[in-house]
Amino acid sequence: MQLSRALAGLGHAVDLFATEPGPTATLNDGGLRITRFSRGWPDRVGRSAPLRMALDHSEAEIFHHHSLWLRTLHYVHRRAARSGVFVLSPRGAMAEWSWNRHRCRKRIASALIHPGAFSSVDGWHATSAEEESEIRALGFIQPICVAPNGVAAPTELERDEARRYWIGRCPAVESRPVAVFYSRFHPKKRVLELIDLWLATGPNDWLLLLVGIPEDYTPEMLDRYVDRQSGTGRIAAFSGVDCPAPYAVASLFLLPSHNENFGLVVAEALAHGVPALVTDTTPWKELNIPGRGWCVPWSDYAAALRAATAEPAGQLAERGAGCRTWALGAFSWRHSAERLARFYGLLQERRGERA
Repeated sequence: MQLSRALAGLGHAVDLFATEPGPTATLNDGGLRITRFSRGWPDRVGRSAPLRMALDHSEAEIFHHHSLWLRTLHYVHRRAARSGVFVLSPRGAMAEWSWNRHRCRKRIASALIHPGAFSSVDGWHATSAEEESEIRALGFIQPICVAPNGVAAPTELERDEARRYWIGRCPAVESRPVAVFYSRFHPKKRVLELIDLWLATGPNDWLLLLVGIPEDYTPEMLDRYVDRQSGTGRIAAFSGVDCPAPYAVASLFLLPSHNENFGLVVAEALAHGVPALVTDTTPWKELNIPGRGWCVPWSDYAAALRAATAEPAGQLAERGAGCRTWALGAFSWRHSAERLARFYGLLQERRGERA
């Protein structure tokens, strides 16, 4: 949504289409018109007859779809083939780990859910140089625009409200140093491995706060997993649905993913002044610049975790302040929107030359 807002802020006419359970609804957000279309069965593939009809009648010149394996991609592909530029953001789905997971299902999706979509793309949107390489490694030769996600500085009011919320929900965060994991509860994120690692090597006086969107695991499942290993009191798990992000109570941010195309939560943590420890299968190697954070192989994650949690609180806070300055300067939604707008124009020129 932030990218669409930034494009609208540049003066472009932008429609943001999405699907969700419930009736179709439209609202205007400044220069951005947002329509949430009712989703039909089967829910997980994003089938939506109202969205298909809206696209069929759309007079847009650029059609930019985010994510793969959904029926909505077929609708966009079909409409753009008639007239318009077709841009696709894989959002990490073309990384080797993600691409090979449930490969049979994805072959079926390519054949039946959105047949021919990938080969018809006019251009790809990658959020990092690493994701650009992943797209190329799969043999796609269309132009690619690298435009990272943006991040905004939180206000003091937002930080204070989030801190009060999490103290109320998990009182231990007020009296102990806290390492925060904030992402989807999914095997890609190494959630269970992080729990095992924390119980084996994490400091006893710290709390590991797991906050996420329930997918393959729920908070209750993770709590039971911790209990079975006698880790109660050292780790707490909560749903992150409909609540503020937990950065305001964090001294350290952890994301040991198998892969990330960008990892917006990392940028958000940095913008909140929280240093991060991530795996080197994420595009955050610049964290290794002295005074920032840590981006290490999974095999070195335990040692890096011990080193990070052994630093005095003031030293971690200094790292966080430097990270905040860097992130807010490097990752701007407006800058990414400007890059994409130029890319759209180049693709239109290419299409015009072929016509």
